[in-house]
Amino acid sequence: MNTIRIGSRESKLAVIQSELVMDAIRAAHPGLRLELVTMKTTGDRILDRTLDQIGGKGLFVKELDTALLDGRVDFTVHSCKDLPMDIDERIPLAGFTRREDPRDVLVLPQGVTELDRSRPIGCASARRTVQLRELFPGMAIAPVRGNVLTRLRKLDEGQYSALVLAAAGLKRLGLEERIARYFTVDELLPAAGQGILAVQARAGEDLSCLDGVLDADGTACALAERAFVRALDGGCSSPIAAHAVVEGDTITIDGLYVDGQGRVSRDRRSGPREQGEELARRLAERLKGGCLCPGK
Repeated sequence: MNTIRIGSRESKLAVIQSELVMDAIRAAHPGLRLELVTMKTTGDRILDRTLDQIGGKGLFVKELDTALLDGRVDFTVHSCKDLPMDIDERIPLAGFTRREDPRDVLVLPQGVTELDRSRPIGCASARRTVQLRELFPGMAIAPVRGNVLTRLRKLDEGQYSALVLAAAGLKRLGLEERIARYFTVDELLPAAGQGILAVQARAGEDLSCLDGVLDADGTACALAERAFVRALDGGCSSPIAAHAVVEGDTITIDGLYVDGQGRVSRDRRSGPREQGEELARRLAERLKGGCLCPGK
């Protein structure tokens, strides 16, 4: 019997996420042999510049894509929020998992209970930066690179007063106790796909072993959120956020967009879940038309 090889970034969180997918495959198909293949990506190597300065989110998948195309791995596992919008048609997204907690959280240094306003809050995205400036007026917001454990080390060394991270990553790492505050999605709208894992495969491959991995609601939300960002031509440097929720046959998507003049637009759309991507595109077009922030 052939071994199914799962490709992953080599960070601890990426490995845990890939192992979650592998565990789900084993549970549904206990007879299959699985092997984890890890690698360091270009985005993992360059830590002294922000993503928009070095080429965007695609640098986190370049080596994994090559391994998939070369046949060195059969599937790759990604944090959905870290995927670029443009996907090579030779290696399409096979689907998405059930969503973990989508919220962003505030993390303080070890042993600290109050936010030190004399030091910056560290975050890794323009999306978080623009919203944090509204939540913490007057405080400096500074970029922070590296995997979650590297960022936490920088925090505990005193480089930042706090970090803003994804709840899902901390929970998967078993570090939930580091969370000082959960932001509601109204306070800090998440990145498209946050909390969802994406599985990628070569076109035409048999995907039957993934039937215990993929989730219909997670897939509907991920596709709608990615359609919203794609419609705004958004990348890692664009202050864009999207979060969808499925309830029965209805999908509701919240979107946030900041234009070139810094004007913030935010709005919401609901409709039949099978129309999620089209609803997201319409929402994006509406937000391009001007500021629709509640109360502004």
